[in-house]
Amino acid sequence: MTRQVPAVGFFSPLPPARTGVADYSAALLAELRRHGHVDVAPTRSRVALYHLGNNALHAAIYRQALETPGVIVLHDAVLHHFLLGQLDRSAYIEEFVYNYGEWNRGLAADLWRDRAASASDPRYFAYPMLRRVAERARAVVVHNPAAAAAVRQHAPHSRVVEIPHLFHAPGLPSESQAIRFRQQLGAAPARLFGVFGYLRESKRLFSILEAFAAVHRELPQTALLVAGAFASTDLARAVAPLLSAPGILRLPYLEEREFWLAACAVDAAINLRYPAAGESSGIAIRLMGLGKPVMVTDSAECARFPQDACIRIPAGPAEADSLRAHLILLTSMSVVARAIGQRGAGHIREHHRVEPIGIRYWELLSEYCT
Repeated sequence: MTRQVPAVGFFSPLPPARTGVADYSAALLAELRRHGHVDVAPTRSRVALYHLGNNALHAAIYRQALETPGVIVLHDAVLHHFLLGQLDRSAYIEEFVYNYGEWNRGLAADLWRDRAASASDPRYFAYPMLRRVAERARAVVVHNPAAAAAVRQHAPHSRVVEIPHLFHAPGLPSESQAIRFRQQLGAAPARLFGVFGYLRESKRLFSILEAFAAVHRELPQTALLVAGAFASTDLARAVAPLLSAPGILRLPYLEEREFWLAACAVDAAINLRYPAAGESSGIAIRLMGLGKPVMVTDSAECARFPQDACIRIPAGPAEADSLRAHLILLTSMSVVARAIGQRGAGHIREHHRVEPIGIRYWELLSEYCT
């Protein structure tokens, strides 16, 4: 019997890959299969859905998206760092020129030479290098207005569809399990803040640790959980003295079950991104969905969140003062913290539930299933 060609070919990292895209894709894949025939990485399909992000796990997916155009999902709207890791000097410069014109060939050479600083240098975030894959795609799915604007800048004639980042939280731990987890951390009496995910320069860990240290001296009942693996050994060495300060609790990369335990155990989360890469943070969505007040960088990536559903921290010189002030606010005024968390959870329930998002994806993909 000839096997039926799937309606949708699904191309993405999946668990146990240690990436938020894998967790997102697993939830979306299960939801899409409620609507029709979806296979993971088939040789043929009626339409392919390619999930692209800014790390080497997406290399083969990126190449196939160019060779066999389909619908792409940009989990990061800056692919510059990804291409730095995939191309040699000559190919990188040509790709930069393809995106930004011959007059920028010298800039491309400079950026290649200075690439060791790309994790924190704003120049690399200012040039997303999206043109080739966006022009080839049949449609481009993004999660926020910043990503949509980046795609339209690079490929004005491409179809751009904004679909919110999904929220999916199966099998949450009980309140008693979260309390026991918190007690094991040694933070039972404290106001516990959390930083989660891969720890890279753009997560503003220096600023967070310095702000927390100042607050902890004034309010010693506070604690800060820093949970995640470092993206670079340089950053790990640089922040090591700050991580040994009073009130800091440290955990490595958390598997899914442990992540949800920790997320339920904290009172609030800090999820800053600067420079931003056009991404919608799955961690911020998860914590807001749990009803936790979340501090986010005030940027176009977070523009869809209501003003009163999260705490916006300005990038730049005001960041440190704003962090300190809001850490004190959330510690001192539990009623305010609870209200922000409840409004955030309401927004997530209304706009980010996996079921309606799965329908939106399926309706889009069905347009190309001919």
